Amino acid sequence: MNDERLTVSEAAVDTDPRQPEQPARPEQPGRPEQAGKRKRRGPGLFTLLLLPGLVTVTGVAAFLALTGGLPSPWPEDSDTNRAATADIDPSYVPWLRKAASACTILEPSLLAAQIDQLSGWSDDTDALSGQKGIAAFTDTEWRTWGRDDDGNGHSSPRDPADAIMALGRQDCSLAGKVTELRTEGRVNGDLVDLTLAAYSSGTDAVTEAGRVPPTARTYLAEVEALLPRYEALDRAESGGGAGGAAGALLTAPVSPLTITSPYGSREHPLTGVTKLHTGVDFAAPQGARVVAARQGRVVFAAPTSAYGNRIVIDHGTIEGKRLETTYSHLSALEAAVGQTVEAGTPIGRVGSTGLSTGPHLHFEVVLDGYYTDPRPWLVTGG
Repeated sequence: MNDERLTVSEAAVDTDPRQPEQPARPEQPGRPEQAGKRKRRGPGLFTLLLLPGLVTVTGVAAFLALTGGLPSPWPEDSDTNRAATADIDPSYVPWLRKAASACTILEPSLLAAQIDQLSGWSDDTDALSGQKGIAAFTDTEWRTWGRDDDGNGHSSPRDPADAIMALGRQDCSLAGKVTELRTEGRVNGDLVDLTLAAYSSGTDAVTEAGRVPPTARTYLAEVEALLPRYEALDRAESGGGAGGAAGALLTAPVSPLTITSPYGSREHPLTGVTKLHTGVDFAAPQGARVVAARQGRVVFAAPTSAYGNRIVIDHGTIEGKRLETTYSHLSALEAAVGQTVEAGTPIGRVGSTGLSTGPHLHFEVVLDGYYTDPRPWLVTGG
């Protein structure tokens, strides 16, 4: 069957080719026909009215395609529009920020990326796993972490505000556990990575591996890939971070300050593994006195497998960030947990305990849970 379509050129002709040809009519008196000629009339209604409109629409469409469309009358830098770009209900943003404020390692973007990985922001129930809501809590998990955070009279994993706050509590609890493990020298790695690994595989798996276990690497990669989508949710930090906070605020823990291995990536002399050397090694003879670098409170003082005899001092906050210093491989511990010390207070003796090739002090500066180069913090010459 022929599929004949009406074209613009055909529409300009009065005769419609889709209509069957009409039989010739007999000549009527008073209406003589001119032999060999057909009578033509002017342009039809379609040509006069629709064709100019069609040409105009086509031209406008081509212009928009070249210029990228009409400008938006709405500003593009508001939290609401950024959240919409990342497919977040704008009402979730204050809860993401409140949940992240519960501990120092969390950012709103991290919680948002987790939720995206867990559920894609869908609150559908997974019938097989029993997970519910945007943060994918099971009933058992919810009994531990869930609360009525928005005060609407009931606590539910299907309530986005409750779910976001519960996930923040869970993450902060895990962050506290892995921080203790790292302080004790039982695990190594970035605190955020270790926290996500503990969420994915459990703290036992992290402890057994001593780092991020292989079972958690896929989860970490998926969350990290989503983070850039949500960076606009993070509050702007005042100040210059670790570099801005530093500035010769610590006295020398040993004297003189002779560096044998600086902060940074290196091959471990015993294990042969290349990784971040999280502090600075200062040369010192066996039994040399080690002192506190700043006033603070001793929060850890005990033997560890990798660091040997180790002391950790909490110095409180500087520009809103918590500052800690660590002293490792000691031959003797001369301070106890809970003790308050001043800068220069003796806390131990240089040694070679743990994974060490000889007497020295391994000294670290930890700012808000992250290792930083100790050298800018130290007063030159002690």
